[in-house]
Amino acid sequence: MNSLKNKVALITGSARGLGKAIAERYAALGADIVINYSRDKASAEEVVNNIKAMGARVIAVQADVSKVADIKRLFEEAKKAFGKIDIVVANAGIEMVETPVTEFTEEQFDRLFSINSKGAYFTMQQAALNIENNGRIIYIASSTTAFPIAGMAVYGGSKTVPRYLVDVLSKEIGHRGVTVNSIIPFAVDHSGIFAEAGSYPELRRSLIDSCPMKRLAEVEDVANIAEFFASDLSSFVNGQHLLVNGGATQ
Repeated sequence: MNSLKNKVALITGSARGLGKAIAERYAALGADIVINYSRDKASAEEVVNNIKAMGARVIAVQADVSKVADIKRLFEEAKKAFGKIDIVVANAGIEMVETPVTEFTEEQFDRLFSINSKGAYFTMQQAALNIENNGRIIYIASSTTAFPIAGMAVYGGSKTVPRYLVDVLSKEIGHRGVTVNSIIPFAVDHSGIFAEAGSYPELRRSLIDSCPMKRLAEVEDVANIAEFFASDLSSFVNGQHLLVNGGATQ
């Protein structure tokens, strides 16, 4: 079993969904955890209580990743609480589907790119500035960056941009033993737009039909890879983008 004992992990957007699953996985492996949320304080407190029950140390910091000042404060509070940061997961993001190119608005474009692209860029910048040597930086992308889907031009585009930063940053700080990688999940059941049962039935059916394993991903499927990238097992894996999609073709 991997151990993250004596490590400090900061996960953006970790009050729910994938971020929550990754935070709780890292806590179960012995890491101290920095939970980040934008608005949902109740959900963040629930995650904090779950992690405390595991015997791990944890704090929750409200910060909007679309605001650079908030991102800087998030890292400052993490270091103030724990003295260092070893693992950063740039997970915070929002989705927009079933919106054709001819219909998306400037407001929608700005909102998605401010959170998904700008937020991830400056989160990884602060990670590079603050992470310990031999640390781990992980970006949570989307399979829409590998397999374009009608109606997801803005979402997929906003998630594609930070993948380039992963490539560049892995080259710039690799000499410190820091690895920078991305996880590219398939649509995840019980998370994001599929958090509620029965949501987006046609899209769900289409995605499942494209997957040889005939299901969507689960949060634990992604947490498994987040565990690998955070552990010593991935110490020589750098600048990589790992699809977690069951062999799906979209």
